Order: sequence, then C-alpha cells, then structure tokens
Amino acid sequence: MRWLRGVTAVLVVALTARVAAAQQVEITLQEAVRRSLDVQPAMVQARGDQRNAGASSRSAFAAFLPSVTTGVSAARSNVGRIDPTTGRPVPPDYSYTGSLNVSLVLFDGFQRFANLKSASATGNAAEAGAVNQRFQIILATKQAFYNALANDELVRVADAQVRRAQQQLQISIDKLHAGSATRSDSLRSTVEYGNARIALLQAQANLATAQANLGRQIGVDAPVRAVPDTALPAVPDTGDLRRAAIEGAPAVEQAEAQASAARAQVWSTRSQYWPSLVVSYSNNRQGVGSPSFPLFSSYPETFSWRFGLSWTLFNGFTREANQVSASVNRDIAEARAADTRRQVNALLTQQLATLATAVEQINIARDNLAAATEDLRVQNERYRVGAATILDLLTSQAALTQAEVNVIQTRFNYLIARAQVEAVVGRML
Repeated sequence: MRWLRGVTAVLVVALTARVAAAQQVEITLQEAVRRSLDVQPAMVQARGDQRNAGASSRSAFAAFLPSVTTGVSAARSNVGRIDPTTGRPVPPDYSYTGSLNVSLVLFDGFQRFANLKSASATGNAAEAGAVNQRFQIILATKQAFYNALANDELVRVADAQVRRAQQQLQISIDKLHAGSATRSDSLRSTVEYGNARIALLQAQANLATAQANLGRQIGVDAPVRAVPDTALPAVPDTGDLRRAAIEGAPAVEQAEAQASAARAQVWSTRSQYWPSLVVSYSNNRQGVGSPSFPLFSSYPETFSWRFGLSWTLFNGFTREANQVSASVNRDIAEARAADTRRQVNALLTQQLATLATAVEQINIARDNLAAATEDLRVQNERYRVGAATILDLLTSQAALTQAEVNVIQTRFNYLIARAQVEAVVGRML
C-alpha cells in the first residue's frame, strides 16, 4: 500500500507540474533578449549616460557662442513725481523697462577646446559603455534562459529515473514472489525508487527557481518557460577573434575613451594659468508711455560696450591642487585602460579554452550516453535471467542517469561559453 501511495504521489506531482507548465508564459531566446534590454535597470542607466553625454557635448560646443539675456519689467509707485520741464506734479504712473545683454568669451586659456575634447571622449565612453552593458545583459539573459532549459531537461531525466526505478521495483517484487530473488533486492529497489522521487522533487524545485529568475530578467512577474531552439548553435570560427577583441572590445573602447577624457581635463585645468578676455554689450530702454513690443523703440536708448581682461595671479595654490588632481585622475584612467586591455586578452583566452573544451565534452558525453543506455539494457536482461545481481543493475541505472545529466550539462556549458565569448568581443558570433 505504501508503494501504491508513493506512485500516486509522484503521478499527482507530475500532473500538477504539467498543468502549471501549460499555463506558463513561454518565450524564445530572441524575445527574452529583447525584453531584457528594455527593462533591465543597467541598460536604462547606460542609455541615460548616453543622453547625459550628448547634453554635455552640446553644452561644451555652445560655450563658443555668445550668452544672450533679455528682460522686461513694469513698475508703478503710489508716490507722485515733479515734471522737471513744467514743474507741475505728475500723478503716479507706470514705468516700463526693456534690456538686452550679450556677452562673449574671446579667450579663456583654451579651456573650451579642452572641455569640448573631454565631452567628446566622454560621449564615446558612454556609447562604448552602452554596447558593453548590452552584451553583459544579453549574457545574463542567455544564462538565465539556458539555465531554465537545462533544469527543464533535468526534470525529464529525473522523471525517467523514477520510471526506471519503478519498473525495477516491480520486477524485483515479481521475482521475489516467484522465489528467484531475495527480499534484499526488493528493499534496495524500494530505496532506489525513493531516492529517484526525491531527485525528481528537487529537480522540479530547481526548475521553478530557474523559471522565476528568467521571468525577473525579462520583466515578467511570473515564472517563464524557455522554449528551446531546435538546433545547437554551430561552433564559431575563432581564428581572427583575438585581434578583433583586443582592438574593438567595448570594455577596451570605453576605458580608452575615459583615459582620453581624463587627459583633456588636465589641459582644462591648465587654462587657469591664462588670462581670460570677455566682451559684452548692454542695451537698456526705459519710459512711461505704452511700450511697443518687442524692441521698445519709442524709448530713449542707453547702451554700452565692455571689454574685460581677468588674470588670476595667485589663488592660494588652488590651481596647483586642481592640476595635481587632474593628473592623478589621468594616470589612473590610463592604468585602467591598459589593465582592461590585458583583462580582455586573459578573459578571451579563458573563454576560448572553455569553448573548445565544451565542444569535446559534448561528443564524449554523447558517446557515454549511448554506452550507458546499452549497458543498462544488457544488465536488465541479465538480471531477468538471474545472471546479474541487483547491485549491478542499480549501478548501471545510476551510470545512465549521470550520463544523461552530463549530456545536458555539457550542452549548457557550451552555450554559456559561446555567450561569454560574445560578451567579451562585443559582437554576435
């Protein structure tokens, strides 16, 4: 009766899992990548960095243009005044004022040129950072997607293990009743069946976790089932991959652009040692009659031109401190750029080795699976005729289960290694 209750429990769990799977959201890898790029905060931040860099570039360019301000005002007081011409009192009235001010920096020690170069480099860094972040998110999405696929297949392996253990238990019970097996065989089969059920429950829990993580990655508040592709992606050609990765990897381009921006900031701080020359123009019109917009042409005009030269001779070594700080930041950025180049080279070496190893492991795992399947078939027949012990049969079953798991794991390792290479080089293979 306990055996029947166990079978019923497993069937109920399997049926519940299938019903839940039928109600789940299903998604392909391409759709998962598209959704994750839309909702991941890191990608939103990277796009925001691009927008900020674009605004900084426009601001740096606009520094070469004149600054223009204008204003109008109307005022009325409750105190009268005396007309200077007639000497008669004039009741309170409105007075109107219009002003226009234009200012242009003619020379600032080449600071604007340095800031423009720095803003351009910062924009390049933001663009490269967005590309790098895009491939990092694609990698994370593929990892979550492939992990959900692998756990889905592992559930099927665990389910097959339960069915094999159930069949073996039934065979051992039949042989015990026929007198051709000992009670130890049925007890060992019962233990194996119980372990298989535990493994199935754990596999189902792992699958639920992986599908929930995939749902979070793509912005869905529910577990998501990954729809597998029909074919395994081909092995990429890695012959010319290293040179392209070192020269055009997004991480390297971002670090180089940041170093260029830091060098431009050094020149920007040096501009503080130069004088600055500014020209400005001011035009004011004021009167008490109704104004004619927008030029206030009916009012008398008061204008002025101003040329100003400013040169800071000493400011308590503040310029020197800024210069040292900018130089330190430049040295750090250049060191990081060089280290990033070496890091990309090391990562690519590691991932290419992992990719090559995964390809060989897939072939070995497939051969092992075929051998383990045939071995279990032989051991089943030998056990039926009494030529093998229950221990031989259980060993073959465990070997087949492990071979099936290894096939899934090696395929998963290959897909992840391929995605990691794409993330390093910054392009699809």
